[in-house]
Amino acid sequence: MLQIVVDCEVPSRLARFWAALMPGYGVRAYDDAEIARLARLGLTPDSDPTVMVDGPGPTFYFQRVEGRVRAQPGRDRIHVDVPVTDLSAAVAHAHGLGARTLREASDYVVLCDPEGNRFCLALPHGHASGHTRAPHGP
Repeated sequence: MLQIVVDCEVPSRLARFWAALMPGYGVRAYDDAEIARLARLGLTPDSDPTVMVDGPGPTFYFQRVEGRVRAQPGRDRIHVDVPVTDLSAAVAHAHGLGARTLREASDYVVLCDPEGNRFCLALPHGHASGHTRAPHGP
């Protein structure tokens, strides 16, 4: 997999959220040439319509889609599972970044990011077996 593309309304805000949430990830740095290119377009890193987040796994590519529409209200077509070793601490960290809890289980928690995209914080082993029994619900 090359990258995961996320349609969103404010790419810089969502990129910072995900970079802070996932260990080893960070918003791709802007060099002087890229800042100058954005300035010629009347943009800044905060208003950039495409922001990349790099880390040890696939790159996350956040792209602005004004007034994006979901296929089904309250449901995303895909979501990301983020492995954690301390579920309570990870949930508290996510809340501090602006996430909201939707549902809790013993080995994972379903949350949504500041724009409502669902994701799970999951202990490494138990959660994977949960996917084979039943999909996540609200």
